[in-house]
Amino acid sequence: MTAPRRILIVRTGALGDLVHAVPVLTALRRHFPAARFGWAVEAQFAPVLAGLRALELIVLRLRVWRQRPLSRETIREALAFFLALRRFAPDLAVDLMGSQRSGLISALSGARLRIGPAGPDRWQPRSAFWINRPVPLRGVHSVDRTLSLLDALGLPPEPADFAPDELFPAASPESGDYLLIHPGAAWGDKIYPPPQWAEVARLLRVRTGLPIRVAIAPGEEHLAVAIEAATGGEARAVPAPDLATLASLLRGARLVLGSDTGPLHLAHGMGVPVLVLHGPTDPARHGPYGAPDRYLVKRLPCSFCYERFAETRACLLELPPIQVADRAVELLAADQPEASRRARI
Repeated sequence: MTAPRRILIVRTGALGDLVHAVPVLTALRRHFPAARFGWAVEAQFAPVLAGLRALELIVLRLRVWRQRPLSRETIREALAFFLALRRFAPDLAVDLMGSQRSGLISALSGARLRIGPAGPDRWQPRSAFWINRPVPLRGVHSVDRTLSLLDALGLPPEPADFAPDELFPAASPESGDYLLIHPGAAWGDKIYPPPQWAEVARLLRVRTGLPIRVAIAPGEEHLAVAIEAATGGEARAVPAPDLATLASLLRGARLVLGSDTGPLHLAHGMGVPVLVLHGPTDPARHGPYGAPDRYLVKRLPCSFCYERFAETRACLLELPPIQVADRAVELLAADQPEASRRARI
């Protein structure tokens, strides 16, 4: 095939999904170094991609537009987004979402070649209407499945490159040597309860001597406050009001602990050590990529239901804090040179 001159990637969100999609960009950059690259992304997640080199962001605000679909501002912004797509004028669009939204954006871009997951592999199977080169996905992990879309271009499989130095490159690590707990998640049944996190924090404080910080994410303040209170202040709640501040907290941590959620995937993509607690989602598909020692899971007959519940279920409740602390200590030891290991653990 003729090398594409302009390539549009369509993956509008969310945080973890964007991080898992970065290897598609880096693979395309390696094989088509002369091409221009664009990425259609929701405004709230644009900072995740802003540091990636040679990338033009084409920003939309669909979540805001839905709230006021007929307002003058929405019409103006939607038209500006459409015109930006057309100005970019891709000859190749890569739909990484498999939805009506992403398929439509790919079609509106005017790209002559539009590749994306084949119907059965799409989130919304009927959205395959917008794609003219459907690709059956292969692999287990979401990163590998996304990369398999490049089969349509005849590109050979390669190791995934998350461009860790380009993810929030301006984020200065928070000062100090600490462990970071990120207790929140978008699904209620992904949230490890604050009393259990507090016990993990107490155990780690005693066994490592390291300060424990708890990220205060917008809308999840109650989780961090509860953990801080339950530890008598030994685990200190710290604000993470935006993605740049969160990235700085992540980059400075010796280890980040949390559930299967975007900030943990961001940390792993940035090369920061993580320990992820998996409940309703399968770590083989959505765990820390290439790092099976970096997650904990309790396998039950109902495991990996992918159901969203308001409350934590047995799959997380049956992970005892002592098991979480033990694995964290093991990972800290493995991540340190021998001399530092003896001094701290």
